[in-house]
Amino acid sequence: MAGQNAAPLLKVEGLKQYFRVSKSYTVKAVDNVSFEIYPGETYGLVGESGSGKSTIGRSVIRLYDPTAGKITFDGHDISGRLSRVQNDTLRTQMQMIFQDPMASLNPRKKVEDIIGEGLDIHHMYKTREERREKVEKILAKVGLAPEHAERYPHQFSGGQRQRVGIARALIMNPKLIIADECISALDVSIQAQVVNLMKDIQQETGTAYLFIAHDLSMVKYISDRIGVLHLGHLLETGTTEEIFENPIHPYTRSLLSAIPLPSPRRERQKKLLPNPVVEKRRVAETYDYATSGIDYNKGTDHHVSGSHYVKCTDEEFAKWCK
Repeated sequence: MAGQNAAPLLKVEGLKQYFRVSKSYTVKAVDNVSFEIYPGETYGLVGESGSGKSTIGRSVIRLYDPTAGKITFDGHDISGRLSRVQNDTLRTQMQMIFQDPMASLNPRKKVEDIIGEGLDIHHMYKTREERREKVEKILAKVGLAPEHAERYPHQFSGGQRQRVGIARALIMNPKLIIADECISALDVSIQAQVVNLMKDIQQETGTAYLFIAHDLSMVKYISDRIGVLHLGHLLETGTTEEIFENPIHPYTRSLLSAIPLPSPRRERQKKLLPNPVVEKRRVAETYDYATSGIDYNKGTDHHVSGSHYVKCTDEEFAKWCK
């Protein structure tokens, strides 16, 4: 994890992303969200489906124009209208890995052209041989052979396709990669392979990740810091240890209580399978915003300890921290 005494690579302040559905109805997908990502670290963004995780990722990379708020990347404000130079810089320095590799890869193009498309757009090679060499080098980095460059996406397994997606992002040598549910469509064993690959690449290149997922156990494994999102509001943020060892918000506690507990013997054997004896006794906490009496719009950030913050009122903070 990068030292937080360095300047943040990405700083999001008061981000709002609204979608007007009709004259009388607007969906507030993201509402007043703020967080920072430092060079070389992984920030995990978790929450149930529909909480606004992917919308934040798409707003940060400017696939959406933010309704309000400020996004600062590498010291430059990228939340307003971008010049051509700013746009070109953003497209090389920030990349995205999408959830469904088959839907995000052009089925009519060979892998060499899919991965090399960014090089073509930004003129990052002088000869075809240099382009081919760069593609083969990045394929090797993600565990694929040079001959895979001549194949089409449908000729790969799901895990291999996601490796192609990772290679497409890495070839631009970005400072930040937004991984949007990039493992949720894969088998469990393949998920572990892809996440380990991402960790190895991070150690080698120093790339920062915004890791978006709903699998808390995987987020715990890969992330340095975690943000818990619900209904477009960032409810709690802190280091992985702070969130997992001392969850404050009832929504965070309900998410953590739903994680199956492995048996000690299987944990020692590195087989993180649920313990059937413990599972029979485990009681998951329930959380329903409609009946909780909590109003996210009234909450403000309260400091718990270290980098641990929770969004709530003064009364709620006193009650939850007893």
